[in-house]
Order: sequence, then C-alpha cells, then structure tokens
Amino acid sequence: MLRDDLNEPLTGPAVPPGRVALRRAASWVLPIAAASGAVALAAVYAQRPAPSPVAASIPFEAVAVVAPPAPVAPAPAPSVTAPAPPPEAGGVAVVRNGDKAAPARPLPKIIDVAEALGNRLAPAPDRRLTETSKYGALPRIGADGARAAEVYARPFSPIPAMRSAPRIAVFLGGVGLDGETTRAAISRLPGAVSLGVAPYGADLVRVAESARGEGHEIWLQAPMESLAGADPGPHTLKVGASEAENADNLHWLMGRFSGYVGVAGYLGAKFTADAGAFSPVLAEIGRRGLDYFDDGASPLSKADDLAGGLDVKASHADVILETGETAQAALARAEELARRHGAAIVVATALPQTVEALARWVQGLEARGFVLTPLTALTNTRRERAAASVP
Repeated sequence: MLRDDLNEPLTGPAVPPGRVALRRAASWVLPIAAASGAVALAAVYAQRPAPSPVAASIPFEAVAVVAPPAPVAPAPAPSVTAPAPPPEAGGVAVVRNGDKAAPARPLPKIIDVAEALGNRLAPAPDRRLTETSKYGALPRIGADGARAAEVYARPFSPIPAMRSAPRIAVFLGGVGLDGETTRAAISRLPGAVSLGVAPYGADLVRVAESARGEGHEIWLQAPMESLAGADPGPHTLKVGASEAENADNLHWLMGRFSGYVGVAGYLGAKFTADAGAFSPVLAEIGRRGLDYFDDGASPLSKADDLAGGLDVKASHADVILETGETAQAALARAEELARRHGAAIVVATALPQTVEALARWVQGLEARGFVLTPLTALTNTRRERAAASVP
C-alpha cells in the first residue's frame, strides 16, 4: 500500500515508489519549542572559535619549508675558478603553478595550497548578491548576472582519472537544531557533503559560517505544508495562504542567514503537489539566483514538472536514508543507482547515528569507484546524465 505522510503523520514523509525510504522524520516543532535545546545550541556555538581563513596573500602555490642547516666550521675562501656558492639554504621554497623545473633537492611539502584553495568557498555574504529587507539580507541576482547558486557553491573538479566515474551527492538536513550533532556533521563529514540548515536553530549565522568554513556548501530548508497538517514551525509555506503571504514567509526564512546556494523543501507533500501555491514560490526562488532541491518527501511533488518552465535549476532525492538495520542496504542502493544512471542523490536527517553511518560509508566511496559530489554539481547535469544512460 502506498504510504504517505497522511497515513503516518508522526513517523516520516511519504516515499515515492521504487525509492528506498528509511527516513525517521521528526517535526521541527518539538526541538524548536524546547527552550533548553535552543539555549544549549547557543552555548555550544558561543564557545566555538570562528574558522581561520586561508591567508589571502598566498596565491595558488605549493609551499615547502626547509630547516636551516646545522652550523659548520668556516671553509677556506674559494679560488677564482671555483663555482659560485648555492643560494642560501633554509627558509621557504615556493613552487608556483605551471613551474616545470624541480627544486635542486627534495623539500618537505607542508600544504597543497592549490588543492586547498580550489575547494575553498567564496566569502559570504557577497555584496553583489545581497538585498536589504525588513527581515535582513536576502539573496538576489547580481547586476553582472552572478547567482548565489554558483558563487556560493563548493567548487567541483574531479581528478582526470575520476571524471567519468559515477557520482554520488549527499544532502544532510536538519543542521543547526542540535548543537552536538551539528558540530559532528560539520567536522566529521567531508566538505563535499551538502548541509541543509533548518531555519529555527539558534545562532544560525555562526552555524552557516562554521559549515562553509569547513568546505560544506549549505542550503536553506524551507518548511512546507504536509498532508497530515503538521506544522513544522512558524512561517511554513501553505496552500491556503495567499501568494503575498507565502512570499513574505519565504523572505523571512531567507533572511535567517546568508551563503546558501538554494532552497530545499522540508515535508511539503501537500504544498508541493499544488501547482497554484507552489509555482510562485519556485519562481521567486529562481528570481533570487537560487537552486531548488526536492527532498523526496512526496511522490506527488510537482517540482520537476514546474522547475523547467520557470527556469529554475532543480534536483530531487533518489534515496532517503535513516539509521536502522536496513541503512546499509539503502546506501548500497544508492551505489547501484549511481552505477546505472551516472549519478544518485542521498538525503538524510542530522541524527547522531546517521552522521556516524555516513562518515563510515563515504570513506570508502572513492575506493569503490565513486566520486563524492556537492549537490550543486548534480543539479544541472543529473537529469541529462540519467536520460543518456542505459536503463
């Protein structure tokens, strides 16, 4: 029998037929309403030091340090025919991109600056992409055409040997609600894992900065009306609200923090199935230079059908993961889908067990022939790759 969030309003959203669903969704109302949870999160992040930026003065270079040599007895002055002495040893040796000649002797490399800066996210907020509103800074398309979905995205450039390898993106939602789990997700998962930040957590500006400082691209999770009628929290987007009311609520959500690449729906089986209510919201998301991600909560979602006509770049989940005895099977299914179609997207909720399971699984992805990919890298190519694949 088809399950949806009307039949199981408290255990999780409906799962499309043919998709793995091990999701244990929880309403945002309870963790948000608990004052102790909010205070604890604020306390945790108040004590967390801000990430240290990479020095802007260092270009795309490889840097190596050589210890100065031990003191030696002075040598006799060289004759006029003796070769000139080598440059002073020690200090910092710099090899710039494109240099062909190797150093005269091996140098211990302490950092791969080119690689580090290649995965470094652009600073946020970018003034070109910022609009002032009564709810704070909102994203917008820059006068030069720059979009937040591109400027704030994690750079993706696989090594040549892996460019044709199947790709897997992981989206972890619910970040920002629980301090300990949020900290674990940011620090334990690779930067290529995309994080969905819930709009109701405490100190979300610091959460967003911390996540981006560790290389994670971030998404704003927008609560939407479900079939069960459960209200995830204030400013939920609803079918019965007017277009102006939903736009105002969307702007409130957008003003909670900066640096996100797009909007991800949360729950929303009822809202995303109603084209009249959903279309203006999708259009506004696109007008502000953002992508949209459908978390797979409902098989009735019209996101894919509407996005193309509204010129909004969108993607949707293939595998919904939650912890349990079938979690391993769910992740195996994601690998199977990626091999078959060239790409697959996994969505999960930030729970301690889920973070632990994902951290173990992603460690071996490359050895098994997969490329862990930020979600934005699949938003534009996933459907084309799937259409060109063999069923």
